[in-house]
Amino acid sequence: MDIATIKALSQPIEQLLVRKNLRGMQHVLPALEPDNYWRAANILHNSQDNILIGTGFPVADTFETDGPVGAIALYNALKDIGKEPILVCGKPLYDALQKDFTCFELPVGDIATAPQFAQQTLALLTPSAIVSIERPGLSEQGRYFNMRGEDISPCCACFDFFMTLAQCPTIAIGDGGNEIGMGKVKPAIEQLDIMPSVTSCDELLVADVSNWAAYGLIALLSRLNEKNLLAQIAPRSILSYLSQLGSVDGVTKKNMLTEDSLCYSEGEDIIKQLHTLCELS
Repeated sequence: MDIATIKALSQPIEQLLVRKNLRGMQHVLPALEPDNYWRAANILHNSQDNILIGTGFPVADTFETDGPVGAIALYNALKDIGKEPILVCGKPLYDALQKDFTCFELPVGDIATAPQFAQQTLALLTPSAIVSIERPGLSEQGRYFNMRGEDISPCCACFDFFMTLAQCPTIAIGDGGNEIGMGKVKPAIEQLDIMPSVTSCDELLVADVSNWAAYGLIALLSRLNEKNLLAQIAPRSILSYLSQLGSVDGVTKKNMLTEDSLCYSEGEDIIKQLHTLCELS
C-alpha cells in the first residue's frame, strides 16, 4: 500500500465534492487545510474502539434524507473493516433506525443539560473517534436554526458537546454553514446567507451534499484497506429504506428519493466518479 499515492487522492476528492457549489462550499474549501479528507479517513482507519456517528436534521416533524444516508453508508463500511460504529441521534430518527443498527439516543429539546449528558455518555461509550454528519450546530445565540433562518431548537437533539468535550479526534461534515463543525471556518461561513454554527471540530469536511462527503471518506478507506467499500453503497436503496420510515427531503420537505432536492442518481454519479478517481475495481 503506497500511502503517498492514497494521500494524493484527498485534494481531488475535496474538489470533486464541491464542484456544483450548491450552497457556497466551494468558497469555504480554501479556508480549510488541504488533505482534510485524508486526515479524517486516517483517523477512522486507526480507531480501535467505538466510533460515534451523529446524524439527523429535523425537518417538518421528521428527519431529512441528507445525513442519514451517508451515516448508514459509513456505518456499514466501518463494520465491514472490523470497526464498532454507533449511530447517535434523537427521535424520530432514533426510533426509525434502532431496530436495524446499533444506536444511542439523544434527548430532544434540552440544550441546558446537554453538556452533562454528553460528558456522561462519552465516559460510558469511550469513543476513539466521533463523526458528525449533517447535524444542526449551535449558533452564537445558543440556538439551532435551519437553512431558512427558522429557530428549530425545540425539535433538535444536541450533539455539539460530544464534539467539544471529547478527548478523541472529531470529524464533522456539512454543506451549508449551520451544521456542527462550521465554527472551524467562522470567517468564511459569515459570508453566506445562513445563521452559522459556532461549534468546531478537529477535521471539517465540506461537500455539496453532506452524504457525498461520507462517500469521499469511504473511498479513501477503501484504498487504505485494499477493499472496495464504495461498491456496497446503494443510494436509491438507502433512500427507499428511509422513505418507508418517514424521511423527507430537506429542501422540498417531500417524502421522495431525493437529497437536498437532487435525485438519488446524483449520488450514484458521485460514487462512480470516486470509483474512477480512486481506481477502485
